Amino acid sequence: MDIPVPPAEPETSVPLPFYLDESLLPAPLPSIEEIAASPHVLHEYPSRRIVRVGTHFVVKYGGSVSFLEGENMLFVKKSTTIPLPTVYAMYSRQGTQIPINYIVMEFIPGICLRDKWASLDESSKSAVTGQLREIFSELRQIPSPGYFGVIGRRPFDDSIFCSNVEGRHPVPAGPFTTEDEVLGALTNKFSHHFPEHGKEAFYRRVFPLVLRGHPPVFTHGDLQRKNVVVRDDGKVVLIDWEAAAWYPSFWEYSMGMFSCDFKDDWQLWLGKVVDECLGEFPWMNMIWREVFG
Repeated sequence: MDIPVPPAEPETSVPLPFYLDESLLPAPLPSIEEIAASPHVLHEYPSRRIVRVGTHFVVKYGGSVSFLEGENMLFVKKSTTIPLPTVYAMYSRQGTQIPINYIVMEFIPGICLRDKWASLDESSKSAVTGQLREIFSELRQIPSPGYFGVIGRRPFDDSIFCSNVEGRHPVPAGPFTTEDEVLGALTNKFSHHFPEHGKEAFYRRVFPLVLRGHPPVFTHGDLQRKNVVVRDDGKVVLIDWEAAAWYPSFWEYSMGMFSCDFKDDWQLWLGKVVDECLGEFPWMNMIWREVFG
């Protein structure tokens, strides 16, 4: 599907370091020392940590932290009325070997939907998914910039489009101007990982037939209950925007279903949050599972 490029300038990345005006802060920003000493560790991984500092701040920091998440959040905050955490600051500090990136965000008090879901009755589930439906509907109404990729007309920061196979040329990660280019990149990814298979030719022939006619829409990219916070007043807030980008319109539902464990009824409600793409999801599920295992 060819996408016309509009005359408007593409989004630009946020100048770094970024600091929100002090008059808009709920309290002074935490220091590097306060962040490192926080006992409230929300998540910890080999190359990044997420901690709560005081009553106002959540800080994601580490060598693998991408400022793209903060850029996406600032972009969505500017373009919509969608409830999401405020970004207060983004900056880097030199670590012992590599730079350490920091994103300071608003702490949203509440309960993760993943932990709350089992306690909800049908009416409460309907209320929560209804709010999420409004959020994703508004997200998809952001005018398309005419390409598939990261804001600022940059390549996807998504491993499905990247290849680290030794001795092979890297798979192009965009940005792409047509849906055919996106599908070609998916096929190339598969051929890089499984060059001995004959499926590349099959995918290259079939994908343009079964995955056609999907414009680029701004996509959260990780629609899972762990990324939804339900506040005490029942309002929902969407967090974890690092995967967001301009993807084909089937991507949100397909990725949400791919991440679904099918251990409860969440997959039945997912189609109430975003339109079901029942013809597209099986194909995407197949290639995601073959590439990622």
